[in-house]
Amino acid sequence: MQPQRYWREIPRRYRLEAGKCRKCGKVFMPPRLICDACRCTEFDMVRLSDKGKVHTYTVIRIAPSGFGEQVPFVLALVDLEGGVRLTMQVADCGPEDVKIGSPVKVEFRKINEVGKSGVICYGYKAVLA
Repeated sequence: MQPQRYWREIPRRYRLEAGKCRKCGKVFMPPRLICDACRCTEFDMVRLSDKGKVHTYTVIRIAPSGFGEQVPFVLALVDLEGGVRLTMQVADCGPEDVKIGSPVKVEFRKINEVGKSGVICYGYKAVLA
């Protein structure tokens, strides 16, 4: 992610916020301009739960640029309480410790550094609960 875009999204990232459609109640992370369920354009910002379960996962053994020092690591789809599914790394454990259905807690952590200046990007990672 480009540092400029990253910095614009910081408030939402720090607070784990999503958009909830005022008409049908569907929750979107990241927030959207139009609800794909009912076409409504009015949303309320809601704070998501930091608790969830691993829906599915994969083990990354050959990482993309900037993540080479972290391999192997687990990348999972996490179902948060409240119905939102997010993709995130599962940290502080080995690949053999993660199972489908494992309870996790979402934490705000360093993701990587971008560019020669070393702009640090933060985001969400799951840890086994």
